[in-house]
Amino acid sequence: MGESLPGISGTDLIKLLKKDGWKEGRRTTHGIQLTKAIGDRTRVTIVPTKDRHMPNGTLAASLGPKQTGIGRDAFLTLLHRK
Repeated sequence: MGESLPGISGTDLIKLLKKDGWKEGRRTTHGIQLTKAIGDRTRVTIVPTKDRHMPNGTLAASLGPKQTGIGRDAFLTLLHRK
């Protein structure tokens, strides 16, 4: 298996996703809803607004096919494009 995901806070992930075209929606108790239309489908994810590092499982779920669909490699590309 490849290397693990780098540590990132929820606020930094929100900034990266916005640079990738995600739009900020409503605020929830635990985070901010982000949406992005991809083809005929609109993806929705809620990212925690904590300033500490997200747990690896939470980050992996946020990048996975059920939420953003970005995946590990595209995330690393976004992170280095900062």
